[in-house]
Order: sequence, then C-alpha cells, then structure tokens
Amino acid sequence: MQVLVTGCSGLIGSAAVRHWDQLGADVVGVDNDMRAVFFGAAGSTQTNLERLLRETQRFRHHALDIRNFEAMQDLFAHNAFELVIHCAAQPSHDKARDIPMLDFQVNAGGTMHILECVRQFAPEAVVCHLSTNKVYGDAPNELPLKELATRWEYAREEDWQGIAEDCRIDRTTHSVFGASKAAADLMAQEYGRYFGLKVGVFRGGCLTGVGHAGVELHGFLSYLVHVAVSNKPYTVFGYGGKQVRDQLDSTDVVAALECYSQAPRPGEVYNLGGGRGNAASILECMQMIEDIGGYRVHYEYAPQHRIGDHICYISDLRKFQAHYPRWKPQIDLREILGRMIEQEESKAMRT
Repeated sequence: MQVLVTGCSGLIGSAAVRHWDQLGADVVGVDNDMRAVFFGAAGSTQTNLERLLRETQRFRHHALDIRNFEAMQDLFAHNAFELVIHCAAQPSHDKARDIPMLDFQVNAGGTMHILECVRQFAPEAVVCHLSTNKVYGDAPNELPLKELATRWEYAREEDWQGIAEDCRIDRTTHSVFGASKAAADLMAQEYGRYFGLKVGVFRGGCLTGVGHAGVELHGFLSYLVHVAVSNKPYTVFGYGGKQVRDQLDSTDVVAALECYSQAPRPGEVYNLGGGRGNAASILECMQMIEDIGGYRVHYEYAPQHRIGDHICYISDLRKFQAHYPRWKPQIDLREILGRMIEQEESKAMRT
C-alpha cells in the first residue's frame, strides 16, 4: 500500500507517517517546513522530520510546496497512492490576518491541487482532508451559554454533546484562516459528492499531542505547557480565560482516519475532537498542569477576545461514532498533559 501524507512533519502528519509505516505501508511525505516561515524557528518541524527519517522503515520525504501544482502532478504521476492524508496547511487563526494571500494560497489553493491530482492520477484513492472547526466561524457562540466559576458551559440540555455537523458555516465571522479553510472544506466535499472521489472531511477541534511544536499563535495546549515548565508569561485573550476547548491526541486522530480509510463515505463531513470527556477551559487546563506537574502558569489578561473565537466549543462526536462505532478517544486530557510536561522537562534538561 502506498500512502501520501502532506504536512508530514507536523503533529498529525508525523503521527500518520509513523502509523502507516508501522503497518508496513510505503509512506511518501511532503513538507517544506512552511511552519518555520509562519512562526519562526520555534515553530519549525525540522526536528520532527529528522526523527521520522531515523525511526521509520519505509518513509520517503519530498521537500515540496503544495502550492506548486506542477510539482504535485509530477509526484502523483510517479507514484500509485491508495491513501492520501492531507494535513498541510497554514494553521493559525491569528497569523492569517497578517498573511491573507499566503494563507489562502496554502489552505485553499494547495488543497485544490491535491484534490485535482487525486482526480487525475489516483481516482480510487481514499482522501482524508484535515479541516477545522473554524469553518463554523463564531456561529457556535450563538448557543445559550452560562458562566460558571471556571468555564463557560452550554445552558441547554440538548446542546450538552457539543457542536454537530449541521452548524451553519456561512453568515458568521470566521477569521481569514477560517474562511480559507472553509473554501478548502467545501471543495473537498465537492470532489467527494460531485466527482465521486472517496474524500472525507474532518473538522478538527484542538488536535494536540507531544509532537506539537506549539507557539503562541498556534498549538494552545502545547504552548501552555511550554510556558508553564519554562516559567514564561502567558496571555489570556478575553472571556475570562473560561473559554472551553476539547482536546484530542494525535494518535486518536490517526485512529479515526484509519477507520475512515477502511470504509470511506465520499463527501462526508465529521467533527473530530476530544468530545465532552476531554473538554476544559484555559483556567482548568492551568490548574491541571499545576496539579500534575507542580507548575503554576503566570498569565496576563487581555480583555479583548480574538476575532471569531469560540467561547465554548466541544465536538459532538456522535455522527462519526455512529458510522465507525469501534472508534473513541483513548487518551484522556490529564494523560495528554502529563506526557507534554514530561517532554518539556526533558527538553529543559537537555538545554
């Protein structure tokens, strides 16, 4: 089996490379470390790539740019991909504001290149497109909410499971990032529904794990652990630090993608996150870090929230679990945090 992973050096991409390499697949990865361009040296995934090259058996890397359609066509023409895991993206809600053209070229244009190459060269391949919950814009904020001591919470019982796939994606404020990802999301659906390709769309919540090169503008949980262990300041933007996110470890993400790859449903859309069980506010995450590792987060509060930011977002997982009942998150939030703290402590010892 031949598998293509775009964004192969990133969090989800590297987890996918490891997973399918261990299954004996011939894994081809595409990544030109644009994350270093977006976020500087701290955001570089070069170390991840070097580790993958050392530790895998059948992985081959190409430092290609998905914005280069001719290069993508050449790659597809010389391979026979049966599965495409499309993770490459400009991932930051905030950074996109400063680079709107580049953001759209990578997220929308790059995705279009991958989809069209599949149509031209690998029409039987299964495609897993990593989208984002930011395609909903701030529509989730319209649900009735109640403010508790440490978090915002859904006020109605019918909203308890969180945001489902029928949440609208238009007539909301998305951020530039959310809009570019929405364009890619819709095109991925069309290549499934209109062209009949085996494309699945996965709208990720907070996808996380020890492989995350978290920075202030992207990778909330990883960056929060980093500043805690390093005794650096942290800035909370709006909503009293009570905004809620659900966290899903990268290995659980890949397990979901494997389920889909074995029984694809062309054009389907799934929300993918940690769900109710792995949901916590910023304040609650800070407290867990202190409880687990003894590190207190020193933070400043900026009352202005990020444009288009969610107040309370929990992924309703019932649709995906109905279609793929053997999948559920295996790694809980406390374990995710514990692993991240251990990794940061190890880094600190080496320096």
